[in-house]
Amino acid sequence: MPELSWQKSSFSGGDDGNNCLELATGIDGLRHVRESDDPSLVITTTTAKLYAFLLGAKAGEFDHLA
Repeated sequence: MPELSWQKSSFSGGDDGNNCLELATGIDGLRHVRESDDPSLVITTTTAKLYAFLLGAKAGEFDHLA
């Protein structure tokens, strides 16, 4: 996988900033998601699928899992 430019939320919290998910866009247009405390594990998905997930998260569909 080519080098990606990862972005994490300003809400990641913690002293070390390793309490969050990071997102990146590949040159192929796919979206990549990883945990900041285990950057070797990367999930790759499409923009449409990530967008649908984010809409659900914003709507509270996953609140019962937190």
